Amino acid sequence: MNAPTADAPTAPAVPRPVTVPGRVLRLRGERLSLRWRPRTLTVCLLLAVCCLALGALSLTTGAFRLPLPRVLATLLGQGSGAEEFIVLDLRLPRLLCAVLAGGALGMSGAVFQSLSRNPLGSPDVIGFTSGAATGAVVQIVVLHGGAYATAVAAVAGGLLTALVVGTVAAGRGPSLGYRVVLVGIGVSAMLTSLTAYLLTRASLYEAQDAQLWLIGSLNSTTWSLVTPLALALAVLTPVTVGAARALGWLELGEDTARGLGVPVGGTRLLLALAATALAAAATAAVGPITFVALAAPQLCRRLVRSPGALVVPAAFMGALLLSASDFAAQRVLPSTELPVGAMTGVLGGLYLCRLLVTRRRTPGT
Repeated sequence: MNAPTADAPTAPAVPRPVTVPGRVLRLRGERLSLRWRPRTLTVCLLLAVCCLALGALSLTTGAFRLPLPRVLATLLGQGSGAEEFIVLDLRLPRLLCAVLAGGALGMSGAVFQSLSRNPLGSPDVIGFTSGAATGAVVQIVVLHGGAYATAVAAVAGGLLTALVVGTVAAGRGPSLGYRVVLVGIGVSAMLTSLTAYLLTRASLYEAQDAQLWLIGSLNSTTWSLVTPLALALAVLTPVTVGAARALGWLELGEDTARGLGVPVGGTRLLLALAATALAAAATAAVGPITFVALAAPQLCRRLVRSPGALVVPAAFMGALLLSASDFAAQRVLPSTELPVGAMTGVLGGLYLCRLLVTRRRTPGT
């Protein structure tokens, strides 16, 4: 056999196909397809079961203990007057608010960490939660608004802060995520100073109300807080989950995403607005809760072991984290119910230190 000469034509290299993990479910005669991963589904189901178990403990334990059959009977409208007051007016709204707010923060953190490509890119770190808190304090101290006005001001403050951070940190390149984090930290520091100044100018009662709200608490949760939060999630969750399908392509780079037909600018704007609205809605309901949006995406990623933005698993993880933190806050001191923000703040500080140490030990970071 003759050896090939240097001038002989060579066959073009055939690119290897990219295998996307997961399974595909095809509907309507293959006109609609949905990719899903068995491990992701399993993790979501396990987290949901944990939330149900924790919910059962929250509804049955406390200063007035109720057996689970009586709780179920009360939920079906067959309880006594005292049981209906304890379960339906006190414990159930608090539990649902923790689950909804935790889910909103988990989704918001997953989107922001994916957009910024930085595990520190959560709304409580980059200043969006601080903006919502400042808006609420302005409404309480300056404008003397009620609960609904405070909620609207918190949402407006979060959106305005997101606009400022996005405008200042705008640009392209691999340093975008770090710019967003650094600008967000600076804006958060300024907003915290403004909030502290407003508290010094407020009356005693206004300062007490604002300070209680700033800590983040579920102690006085009622259905008037649960209903607007549930409506907000009913609108924002489909938008976030639907648009999050493009996050995996965006993580590969803007040029690659454009080559795959993803409208980069519109998708990033839609996801940023939806994630900011989720964080602001949760903050308006329960106050500025830290740690949940930061840790939920990272914890569920360790369980799922899959790349991409895990928006749905992060929602389940966030719901479990906030409801578990509130459960512990009610029982860590027998005679006192701690605000859930105090509990998540301690856990969040420890987790943030661990995250920073881990990134420092990682080569190239």
